[in-house]
Amino acid sequence: MTPPLAAPSGIFTDTPGALRLHHFETGSGRPIVFIHGSGPGASGFSNFKHNYPAFWAAGYRAIVVDLPGYGQSAKPADVAYTLDFFVEALRSQLQALNAGPAVLLGNSLGGAIALGYALAYPADVEALIMMAPGGVEDRDTYFEMPGIQKMVQLFTNRQMNRDTMRELLKLLVYDTSLVTDALVDERMKVCIEQPVEVLSTMSVPNLSASLADIRCPVLGFWGADDRFNPVAGALKFVEHCRHARFVLMSQCGHWVMVEHRDYFNRTCLEFLAGLELELK
Repeated sequence: MTPPLAAPSGIFTDTPGALRLHHFETGSGRPIVFIHGSGPGASGFSNFKHNYPAFWAAGYRAIVVDLPGYGQSAKPADVAYTLDFFVEALRSQLQALNAGPAVLLGNSLGGAIALGYALAYPADVEALIMMAPGGVEDRDTYFEMPGIQKMVQLFTNRQMNRDTMRELLKLLVYDTSLVTDALVDERMKVCIEQPVEVLSTMSVPNLSASLADIRCPVLGFWGADDRFNPVAGALKFVEHCRHARFVLMSQCGHWVMVEHRDYFNRTCLEFLAGLELELK
């Protein structure tokens, strides 16, 4: 039986620093933590609604978080949204949920957070699954990407509405038919509550020099038509990580887990099955 495809109400956790963070989860077994990206209106459900049910059905504990500033979590305007801020907030949340060690699964900013978490707390991370993760280029390189330029322009200048949201979402995918009215409405509901500081203060360092310090297995995906994150980043992982495998997808933008959901789910579960054997 598959959980219904509707946004769950979830659970709120109060963490140190007076952050009230939201997540929902289903299933039991090895924890898989789903960490979404940074686009306006993003949430864990919006990014992973087509994925977490497959992990639940395979016997895992699927934990889908909303990062600070996103989804149903607190959206403070008086903090700097740095990588360290996100990592420590996630750690507090997962400790409260007794959810470690875990597999961290993240796309874009979520991938950078997963990477930063694995570097800071290696004993708490059994494996990384990442889709076009950030954190492996300098800031100027990211800001040369057309998707990043458009996202920052629209959001920080308070120009987000249903039309501009649709325009931005179409840059995330190769197949623009995936940008439905329901998706636009879903994202706008969150977007209107977000302070501009969510993006204007965001700071993610280039962690490329630390990739060799990653000890856990890494599975990654990248769309060849990504307009937010340079695909060359995939080579950095396979060249420097000890146990890394990246899949490059044709006719795919920034959202591998959305555009090729069946392949993504199947490949991740095969990877996790192999991990289960290694850990026995």
